[in-house]
Amino acid sequence: MGARAGGRVRLGESARLSVVETAERTVVDLASTSLRELNRRLHEPPGPRRWLVLNPNGAHAVAAGLDAELEVEIEGHVGYYCAGMNKLATVRVHGNAGTGVAENMMSGSVIVDGSASQSAGATGRGGLLVVHGDATARCGISMKGIDIVVRGSVGHMSAFMAQTGRMVVLGDAGDALGDSIYEARIYVRGSVKGLGADCVEKELRDEHRQELAELLAAAGADGADPGDFRRYGSARNLYTFHIDNAGSY
Repeated sequence: MGARAGGRVRLGESARLSVVETAERTVVDLASTSLRELNRRLHEPPGPRRWLVLNPNGAHAVAAGLDAELEVEIEGHVGYYCAGMNKLATVRVHGNAGTGVAENMMSGSVIVDGSASQSAGATGRGGLLVVHGDATARCGISMKGIDIVVRGSVGHMSAFMAQTGRMVVLGDAGDALGDSIYEARIYVRGSVKGLGADCVEKELRDEHRQELAELLAAAGADGADPGDFRRYGSARNLYTFHIDNAGSY
C-alpha cells in the first residue's frame, strides 16, 4: 500500500493507491489494480516511461513481453516469468523472483535484488540478467546470447545446453555445470560441484579477464577481481555423433 505526497510515493501508509500519475513516474498498486490492467498499460504505445509497481505479492508474468525503453521497478516478490521476453526495457525486482525470470529475454536488462528460482534467464537471446542473491537449478538453460551475472551461487544443471552468451557466478556452482554446452562461456569464482558432459575448464586469458571486468562492472560488482575466476566451456566432443562417444549421449 502507499500514498503520494509532494509527487513522491511513501510505502506503508493506510491510503489506498490504485494508479497514480506523478511527474516522476506512474505508480500501480496490484493490491487494487489487476495484473492484466498493469500489463495492458505497460504495452500501450506511447505510454509513460517510468513505472513503480507495488504489492506484487508473488504474481506471475509481471511486466512480461515489454517492447519499449521503459524503466519498471517492482517493490516486492514476483512469481513465474517476470519480465519474460523482455526487449529494450529495464526491469528491477526489489525482492525475489520465481521460475523463469527474464525467460527468452531479447535485450534490455533485468535485475533481481534478491534470489531467483529455477531456469532464470532460460533461452535468453540477449540483454543482461543480474541476480544479486542466488539462482537455483538450470540457471541459463539453453541460453542463446544473454549475459547472466549471479552474485551468489547457482544450482545444478546451470547453463545446460547453453549455446552462446556468458554466465558469471561469483559464488559456487552446483553439479553438472554446463552439461552439453555449445559455445557459451562460463566464469565461476567459487567451487564447482561437478561439470556436465563435454564441459571442461579452460585457460583464463587476458581477453577473458577484460570481458569479465566489463560484465562485473555492468552488474555493479566491479570490486571483484577477474583473476579470481575460472573459465569453463565446451570440449567440442559432442558436436557430431561418433560411435566411441555413444556412452556420453
